[in-house]
Amino acid sequence: MLDAQSGVRQFKAKVQRIGSAECTLSIGDIETSLPSANHVSAIEAMLADIPIKSIKAVGHRVVHGGDQFSSPVRINAEVEKAIESLIPMAPLHNPANLAGISTAKKHLPDIPHIAVFDTAFHQTLPRRAYTYAIPIEIQERHGFRRYGFHGTSHHWVARQTAIFLKEDLRDLRIITCHLGNGCSITAIENGRSIETSMGMSPLEGLVMGTRSGDIDPGLLLELQRREGLSIDEVDQLLNKQSGLLGLSKTSNDMRDIDQRASEGDDACRLAIRVFCHRLRKYIGAYAAVMGGVDAIVFTAGIGQNSAWIREQVTQPLGFLGAKLDGELNRVATVKQNNPVAIISTAFSRTKILVVATDEAHAIAKETEALVKNKDKVGNSKSIPVAVSARHIHLTQQAVETLFGKGHQLTPIKELSQPKQFACEERLTVIGPKNAIPKVRILGPVRGKCQIEISRTDEYKLGIDAPVRASGHVDNTPGITLEGPNGRLTLEHGIICAQRHIHMTPEDATYFSVHHKDIVEVAIDTDGRDLIFGDVLVRVSDKYTLEMHIDTDEANAAEISSGDISGMLIQTGHTATLRKRTI
Repeated sequence: MLDAQSGVRQFKAKVQRIGSAECTLSIGDIETSLPSANHVSAIEAMLADIPIKSIKAVGHRVVHGGDQFSSPVRINAEVEKAIESLIPMAPLHNPANLAGISTAKKHLPDIPHIAVFDTAFHQTLPRRAYTYAIPIEIQERHGFRRYGFHGTSHHWVARQTAIFLKEDLRDLRIITCHLGNGCSITAIENGRSIETSMGMSPLEGLVMGTRSGDIDPGLLLELQRREGLSIDEVDQLLNKQSGLLGLSKTSNDMRDIDQRASEGDDACRLAIRVFCHRLRKYIGAYAAVMGGVDAIVFTAGIGQNSAWIREQVTQPLGFLGAKLDGELNRVATVKQNNPVAIISTAFSRTKILVVATDEAHAIAKETEALVKNKDKVGNSKSIPVAVSARHIHLTQQAVETLFGKGHQLTPIKELSQPKQFACEERLTVIGPKNAIPKVRILGPVRGKCQIEISRTDEYKLGIDAPVRASGHVDNTPGITLEGPNGRLTLEHGIICAQRHIHMTPEDATYFSVHHKDIVEVAIDTDGRDLIFGDVLVRVSDKYTLEMHIDTDEANAAEISSGDISGMLIQTGHTATLRKRTI
């Protein structure tokens, strides 16, 4: 039990070694034996000693939410059925999660029960990141894809990092390293998980306490042939006998391995080197994926407590602008009331931080938010939907470079957003692979050049454009523009615009949302609703209420946009806000 706002623990109870003869229940300093207790009997024993009348809501950690849950949800029969359907994806975890839910609901039937999913934060992974290179029909038939885990922890420490750095999380590129008995690493760009090391199951990725992490599939085939192992035996080998335990031949606990390594144990030294090498490799890869990194964050048992591991991992990362301060690293201590310690030098371009994870506090805050209906939006007024084709925004300097000194953009049509207009001028956009002619410029001139394209355009041009909010063009690909007066090569500026809703402050009040909220939207398309998630709310008194999607998204919604020639065209369809992402 804890206070959702402060995180202060009001009552502590813990069950360890469930299912074994050594199972115990600890309440404060008192430990009670619960030999061979299962999850149901253990929870019932715990509830018998908890002051349950003071409990206002229960937050349940659920390991696997598949692609069905992108945020916490109120638990009902439908949600329980969905969690049950995902048992094949998490056979060790989801049954225990369901047992906890059913037992808690039985003994606490009159209070809200909320499911918070390990996988939810990673629902923003792009298709290129979550798709495995096996036949696509098999993936679709069985729901095989990379889901990622430890999402609650990664999201929590990323937010704590942004608070500490006094930055908006949406303006940062962060690599979070959750290092414990289970380990994972996540690339967080503009507040969204875009890459993570764990996959369809928690077995993929980094070296862990007893899990192998990444392994050649061919090795598994040979393992079965040569050792004569069954599928279940291979599963046991990879999940329970590998990782640090398998390499060190001694322990899955990094503290024990470190001690033996210092005494000369070569197997333990190798285990540490493999662990650090794999982590360092992922950090470099994720920095490349994001085009740089603003902060590298260490968290969880090893990440928070092993200064030596942090030093081993970060020592060669100077090429990323990450410079470790040895003394700060050695004395770094984080706890609930002091959750962040900086361990990089004052001149380090990339900050290196140790952040205390607190998944229980994160679950409590998300539970409280749902109980207080903070996911709810206000009234259900329809929002006009407009489709935007590829288009260009230019600075005045760029206009003159491409069209001649003193040239002014020529408006031909006012757009729905105030003071925005389509221009007569068009340009050819030239990529590494192909060019797209006659791309329309939208006015007025801006402070930065920006080209907004769809995924289809991206493939045609031969570039990799990130999904970004309009105006966020740092660390984006460059492109060449050709006009009647010559060419202009931009170092950056091309994006796939994040789907978004423009609204006035009055609209935001009406809908009970705020600037930069992320919402879920239903678009009415010929008698059925298509649900779009990850929709950005943009609030300004300069806007008119309208949702913007690109041509690919319009095609997915079966909205015919016609020949819009780069203009923003209202479709006649409407959208309805469903909920806010907590």
